[in-house]
Amino acid sequence: MDMTAAPSPPRAASGTVHALLETAAATRPGAWAVRDRTGAWTYRQLAEQAAAFAAWLDERGVWRGERVLVRVGNRREFTAMLFGTVRHGAVFVPVNPAMRPFHLTTVADDCDPALVVARADDPATLPGLREVTGRPVHDLDAVWRDMEALRPSASATSREGAPVSPDDLALLIYTSGSTAAPKAVMCPHTAICFAARAIASRLRYRPDDVVLTALPLSFDYGLYQIFLAALAGAEVVLTEPDHHIGLLATVREHGVTVVPVVPSLAEMLLRLAGRERSAAAPPVRLFTNTGAALTSPLIAGLRRTFPGAAVAPMFGITECKRITVLEPDGDLAKPDSVGTALPGTHVAILDDAGQPLPAGRTGQIAVRGPHVMRGYWRAPELTAARFRTDPLTGEVILHTGDFGHLDEDGHLYFHGRRDDLFKRRGVLTGALEIEAAALDIDGVTAAAVLPPGPDADLTLFAVTELTPERVLGSLGERLEGSKVPADCRVLPALPLTPNGKTDKQRLRQLLQAPRQ
Repeated sequence: MDMTAAPSPPRAASGTVHALLETAAATRPGAWAVRDRTGAWTYRQLAEQAAAFAAWLDERGVWRGERVLVRVGNRREFTAMLFGTVRHGAVFVPVNPAMRPFHLTTVADDCDPALVVARADDPATLPGLREVTGRPVHDLDAVWRDMEALRPSASATSREGAPVSPDDLALLIYTSGSTAAPKAVMCPHTAICFAARAIASRLRYRPDDVVLTALPLSFDYGLYQIFLAALAGAEVVLTEPDHHIGLLATVREHGVTVVPVVPSLAEMLLRLAGRERSAAAPPVRLFTNTGAALTSPLIAGLRRTFPGAAVAPMFGITECKRITVLEPDGDLAKPDSVGTALPGTHVAILDDAGQPLPAGRTGQIAVRGPHVMRGYWRAPELTAARFRTDPLTGEVILHTGDFGHLDEDGHLYFHGRRDDLFKRRGVLTGALEIEAAALDIDGVTAAAVLPPGPDADLTLFAVTELTPERVLGSLGERLEGSKVPADCRVLPALPLTPNGKTDKQRLRQLLQAPRQ
């Protein structure tokens, strides 16, 4: 699109999401900002595309505070719509194209979007989306053709009224609906910007970095790569999450230096690299990890295959984006740690009464700081249960529902979610402990545990060529009897959610199905 004649957009208020882009466009206008399989935009071009999309929203009567639901996958147009929506004062709602109609209907009813943008090849199809949402649904390619006729101008912001405030809502991010109906975390501009800058201070992306984003942009781990890259003036290379076969070739072709991974993506990279034993190591300098922890064998494999790369484990949840970040290669000195609290934030471990526990004691992870989001959209009771106000200070403390402990140096160690901790035969244990022991068995490449329930005892799912009896016998050599599963199911691969995490709802369904 020829946007060279468009005037510069009004300067965004400091602390707003679109100010991240406008600063990058002012300081590094000719640097590549985002690339996908169809082409690339510089930061200047991305800012122009975002301004044009804001004008397009205005043409369609979208008002400040209304929601814009976007379901397009990892396309560079996604980034323009993200920045254009928040610049216009509306709320951006990214949805994974892999979301099934059952959950999509819930999301559409919940966020009540002013309009929807999707691709014509969307599995749900545009007519199906119109039926689900009851709101206008626009084809992505048609939107971009319409934008050809638009030029951002003063009239493009006429419906916004006052300038966008850092306290305004910028995003609704729906958490995975693998175990319950999706719920939306309300993310204001100021919390997003604080979180992005705090993470950037630890990871230190550089202007010459090329960041591979193979994770879904609807997943906040993938989404924040756009913000981190803008802060550094770096380039983002987008690939579709379900097209990983050429991933290593993409890394080499574009000189990728930073790769955010979840375990399934790390495993894929190692498998692809194993087929290119004679090739020189790719130029990756940093792997980051959150969402689901990398195992020690995976980390070792990444270091062996990418000898110039460091690994930075992290821990966070959508409700505050990130909680802790471990300095690159910090796991060598602090194995299994997920790092220390972000600058300007505080992490505590609480007992069942909500009182702080000393170092070394396991309890619920609680966090406070400017990165704590506003709560759940249209769910005041759920918000009150998780986002609790300290009666003495008035500060909001996020009770994460995750469990772990802190060491004397303030490093956090994650033990699992409440549902992953259980007592069996009077002994408290966690799924992560059993999974780690299973992965220590030679020949087991992936493992997942389902805690005891009303319909089945403790069960292990393992990806291996070993027999179930051999796996359980080897576990008995590593764990006390109360922690050895009653049953082992061997699978060719673990089912995954669209975000790359183990799909435990699907495992529960497999557990209920008769053995083959």
